[in-house]
Amino acid sequence: MNLNFNPELCRNETEVESKLIVSYLLPQLGYSPDIWHQEVKLASNRLDFLALLKPLIPFVLDKKAPLSVIIEAKHPKENLDRHQRKLKTYLLECQVRCGVLTNGKQFRIYELSKDEMILRFQCAGSEIETNLDAIKKIIGREVLKRESLETAAASSPAPLSLLPSPSPPLMAMIEEMPMPAPKNNFIKEEPSTMQVIAIYHNKGGVGKTTVSVNLAAALKNKGHRVLLIDLDSQANSTFATGLIKFQFEEEDNLINNYVYHLLEAGDFHFIPEVARPSETFNQPEIDVIPSHIDLIVHQEKLNRIGASRSRLLTKLNRVKDQYDLVIIDTPPSRDLYAEVALITANHLIIPSDLKPFANQGLANVKMFVKLANEFRENMMGRVPLNIMGVLPSKISTNAQFMKHTFPRQKSAVTGYYQLPLMETVIYERIPLSHSISYMKKTGETELEVPDPKSIFEFCKIDRSPSAAQSAQEFEDLANEVLRKI
Repeated sequence: MNLNFNPELCRNETEVESKLIVSYLLPQLGYSPDIWHQEVKLASNRLDFLALLKPLIPFVLDKKAPLSVIIEAKHPKENLDRHQRKLKTYLLECQVRCGVLTNGKQFRIYELSKDEMILRFQCAGSEIETNLDAIKKIIGREVLKRESLETAAASSPAPLSLLPSPSPPLMAMIEEMPMPAPKNNFIKEEPSTMQVIAIYHNKGGVGKTTVSVNLAAALKNKGHRVLLIDLDSQANSTFATGLIKFQFEEEDNLINNYVYHLLEAGDFHFIPEVARPSETFNQPEIDVIPSHIDLIVHQEKLNRIGASRSRLLTKLNRVKDQYDLVIIDTPPSRDLYAEVALITANHLIIPSDLKPFANQGLANVKMFVKLANEFRENMMGRVPLNIMGVLPSKISTNAQFMKHTFPRQKSAVTGYYQLPLMETVIYERIPLSHSISYMKKTGETELEVPDPKSIFEFCKIDRSPSAAQSAQEFEDLANEVLRKI
C-alpha cells in the first residue's frame, strides 16, 4: 500500500495543512471534522488547528472547554525553533497540555508541564507513518479522553512518560511494510430518514435550476419537509424561489447570511439560522439556503480549509429530524462547490438535454463522481453516491425529433455511457420558462417586479394544457424519486 503521507508533496504551508494535518494526521488520531477547528481566533492571534475531545456547541474557549491538542503548521523551509515561543503562549493561554509543530519535513510534539513546555517527541516527516502508534499514545483522541477522565479529580494532570526517540527507518522498509487499512474516523453514516439529492451536470443550460426548484415544490406539495440548497454562485435557485428582491447593493439582505457561511466554519451559522422560506414561490413554501454572486470569490479560502468539504453534511446531520428531503442545486463545473454537493448527497440526478455536448459531458460527470466517492469512502466512511439516473430535460416536443432523434440520444446514455436513465421526461414548454421569470405589477405606477412561481403555482395563472402538462411531469418526477429512495 502506498504511504498516506509523503512530505515531498508538501511544497508550501497550505499543503502541509491539507495533505499532512487534514487528510492524514487528524483522522488517524481519531479527530473527526466536528471536533477540530481551523484558524481559531485567540486574542490577536490565530491558531492553525485546535482539536477537541468532543464536539463543543457553541464553540467557546473557556476553562470548561474539552480542549485536546493545538497544531501549528509551517512552511517546509521554516525553522521550527522560531515558533516554539508562540506555541508555548498558545498552550498557556488555552490551558492545553499538548501542542504540535510541523513543517512537513519535521514533526514535534510538545507537552506543557506547569509553566514549562517540554519536547516529548520528534521525528522526520518521512518517519510519521512508522511512528504513528507512538504519536497516538501522546495525542490520540481516545488516549487523551481516557487520561482526562482519570485525572478529572486531580488538581493537575500527570506528566506524560518520555517516549524514546524513534530510530530512522529506511524508505525501502517502509514501502514493504503492510499498512493497515485506513480507519474511517470522519463523519459516521448514521441511520436517518432524511435523504439528500444533488442535481448536477457539468454542462450548463440543461435545466438544473428548473428541475431543482420544481422538484422541491412537488415534494413539498406531497407533505414532505423539504430544504433547497443553492450551491451555485449564479444564485439561480435563489432568484427562482423569490429571495432576490433588492434592486441596489445597500438593500442586499443575503450577503451576510447565505450558503458560504455554512461552509466557512463549524462553530456558527447553522442551517436554522441561514435557511429562509421562499416568498410566494409555492404554496406551501419551501425552506431555502440561498446563494450569492460573492460565493465565487470565497472558493480559494474554502479550498484551503479541508473541513469545508464535509461541513455541509455535518450541519445537515444536526437537522436530520427536521427535513425529509434536501435538494442541492449545483454549479455547472467541477469546482469545490460541486464537490461539496456530491460528497454530501445520498443520491444524484443528472439533468441533460441529451444533445451532443451534454452527452459528451457525461464521461466527465462519471469521473467526478468517482473522485467524490473516493473521498466519501476513504475520508468519511460513507457509501458511494447513488446515481438515480440521467433525467431527460428541456426535451423538444417535435414529433419528428421524438420519433427519430430522441431514442438514439437515450440509447447513448445507457449504452455508450453506461448510466441509468430516469423514466420521467421534462419537456421544453413555454409555461415552464415563464413561471420562473414571472413578473407582477406593484404600486400606483404598476412597476413590474420579479415574482417567480413554481410550475404548480403558475398553473393557477396560466391554465393552458401546456402548463398542466409541465406540472404533471414534475408530479411524475417526484413520484419516481420517492419510489427510488
